[in-house]
Amino acid sequence: MRVLPPAARGYILCAVLACLACAAPAVADSGTPWAAVALLAVLYLGCELVKIFPLPGSRVPEGIGSFFPVVLAAVFLLPPAAAALVALPGGLAGTVVQRPAWVRRVWHGAQQSIAAWTAGQTFRLLRGPAALGSSAESGPPGAVDPPLWAADFPYVMLPAAAAAVAFCLVLTALDGGVLAAAERRPAATAWRGLFTRSLAPHCVHGLAGLMMAVMWRSPYGLPAALLVLLPMYISCWVFAQYHRERAAHQATIRALVQAVDIKDRYTRGHSERVGQASAMIARELGMAEDRLEVVRIAGILHDVGKLGVPTRLLRKDGPLTPQERRIIELHPEYGHEMVRGIGFLGEARSAILHHHERVDGSGYPYGLTGDQIPELARVVAVADAFDAMTSTRSYSRARPVPVALAELERCAGAQFDPAMVGALTGAIGRHGWHPVVTSDADLQVISTRTPPPGGPGAPPLAALPAQGSHQAGVPASPAPPGAGT
Repeated sequence: MRVLPPAARGYILCAVLACLACAAPAVADSGTPWAAVALLAVLYLGCELVKIFPLPGSRVPEGIGSFFPVVLAAVFLLPPAAAALVALPGGLAGTVVQRPAWVRRVWHGAQQSIAAWTAGQTFRLLRGPAALGSSAESGPPGAVDPPLWAADFPYVMLPAAAAAVAFCLVLTALDGGVLAAAERRPAATAWRGLFTRSLAPHCVHGLAGLMMAVMWRSPYGLPAALLVLLPMYISCWVFAQYHRERAAHQATIRALVQAVDIKDRYTRGHSERVGQASAMIARELGMAEDRLEVVRIAGILHDVGKLGVPTRLLRKDGPLTPQERRIIELHPEYGHEMVRGIGFLGEARSAILHHHERVDGSGYPYGLTGDQIPELARVVAVADAFDAMTSTRSYSRARPVPVALAELERCAGAQFDPAMVGALTGAIGRHGWHPVVTSDADLQVISTRTPPPGGPGAPPLAALPAQGSHQAGVPASPAPPGAGT
C-alpha cells in the first residue's frame, strides 16, 4: 500500500468497507441459499483460475477478461447480498499483471462485489425475480400451461438488461475513480470512454447470465445451465485470441516504423502522420471500415523500404548525385519485398510499392498512369506529399495548410489523383489538421487557421528546399510536391 497515494489507499479502503456492507446481510440471513452461493462462487472461481493455470496442452490468450455471466446469473437467481458473495472469490483470484498484486486483487474483489449487489438491487426493483419465475420445486408436480418455472418473456429482458447496465456502470465508475486517485488524473480523463467501451460486452454477458438463470430454474436444472456457459466461454476465448493477434500485428507495424524513424531522423513521426492523413482521405471517400484500417497501415508503412537504403544517403545534407537518387528510388521496391510475406497487410503491400507513381506516368518504380496505379497508392501519395509540405524538418520550414492544399490542387491531374486531393481538402475543411505528435521536432499543431502565406508567423516560400531535394516526399517550389524521392 505504500506505493499508492493516500487518496488511492483511502478510496480502496472505502470500497472494501462498502463490499463488506453489501455482503454482510447474506451471512446474517438464515434463509441464504448457501448451496447455490457456493456452487456459483466455485464456478466463477474456476473460470478465473483456468486463465491463471490453463489445462495441460492449452493456452488461454491474454486479454480474455473476467467471465461475468456466472456473476450475473447469481444476480438473477439470488438475493443481492448473496450475489455479492459469489463475486468475491473470482474477483480475488483474477489475473493481475502490475504490482502490488494483493492490493489489486482486493480491489477487484470489492469492486465486483459492489457491482453485483447494485445489479441485484436493480433487478429486484424492476420485479425481475417474479418475471424470471419461481423454482420448479416450489410448484405442484406436473404443472403445465404454463409451468410455474417459465420466465415471463420478453418482460424479463428489461430488468435483466437494466441489471447488466448497472453492473457495468458501477465497475467503470469505480475504475475511473481509482485511476483518478492513484494516478492523479483529471476526473474527465479518468472516466472518458470506460463505460461506452464496456457496455456492449457486459450486455452480452448479461444475456448469457439470464439464459443460465432460466435454464437453472427449468426442470433440467444445473446441467442445462452449464451447457449455456460452454459456448459463451469459447466465444470469449476466440474474441480474446483475435485481440491478441491484432496486438501482435500492431507491434509488428510499430517495430518497423520505429526502425525507419531511427534510421532516417529527418522524417521522424512522418509515417504516423501519413497514416492519419490517408485514413482521413479514405473516410471522406466512404471506404468501408476494414479497408480504412488497411489504408492507414499503408500510410504508416509506406517508407519502410528506407531500411534498405544506406543511412549516409538518407542523412546527406547536400544534393544527391544521379546514381544516389536511383538508389533511393529503390525504396518502394525494398519495402514491398520486406512486407511481401506479412499476410495481414493485404492491399497495403501494393500501396507501399506504388506510392511514388504519378497519374501522368512520370513516377516510379514502374511509370504507371491513371487507374493503373492502385487506389490505396493514390491515397498515400497525396497524404505523403501533404505531410512533407506541412512538417517542419531540419532542412525546411512547414508550409501553412491552405498553401499545401493549393499546391496539391495545382498538381491534381498530373501528379495526383484529383479525387484524392478533393477528399483531403474536404476532410481538412471539416475537421482541420491535427497531426499526431511523435517527436520533439513536431510539437506544433498545424490547422486550417495557420496564417496565410506572407502573414505573421508564416514561413517564407523561399525557405523551402530547391527542386531536386533528396529527401523522400519533400516538395520543391515551384515544382510539384513530392518532386524528390
